[in-house]
Amino acid sequence: MTVSAIAALAASASFIVAVSWAGAMDLVTMKIRNSLVLILFGLYALLAPLAGWSLTEIGLSAAVAGAVLVCTFTFFAFGWIGGGDAKLAPVVALWLGADYAPVYLICSALFGGVLTLAILQFRAMLLPAFCLNIDWVTRLHDRKTGVPYGVAIAAAALFVFPSTPWSNLIF
Repeated sequence: MTVSAIAALAASASFIVAVSWAGAMDLVTMKIRNSLVLILFGLYALLAPLAGWSLTEIGLSAAVAGAVLVCTFTFFAFGWIGGGDAKLAPVVALWLGADYAPVYLICSALFGGVLTLAILQFRAMLLPAFCLNIDWVTRLHDRKTGVPYGVAIAAAALFVFPSTPWSNLIF
């Protein structure tokens, strides 16, 4: 195995684990930790050059991620998404690259719509008695609580990631 293949394998595994963790944590705690976003950013900065990405590809990915950051922080300012979501989406766009970020953003919106409808339906139901002692379930059921949009961001990332060149570098 070449250095670039090893780096791509490490990057892919790290990305999948970190994004899955972010989605799960947002579902359970309604928080996406800054440290997780910084780890994803740092791993990209370390592994993208080792995997063979050119400075042009990295620069284009960074430009797209910057544009996504401006949009998501605008959404955050209007109260449409949480701060963790506003930071997670751009770092995922960085990883997916300029070519795949538009598909990822469309998938995030679609998955977010489905997630929102599912949560609204869930909130319209009565909770079974055994769920009343599970904090994250009761928090998710509360109509005053927002939607853990990090779940949709993570789902879209995991849906799009196998199509990206990261997967091609491994095989």
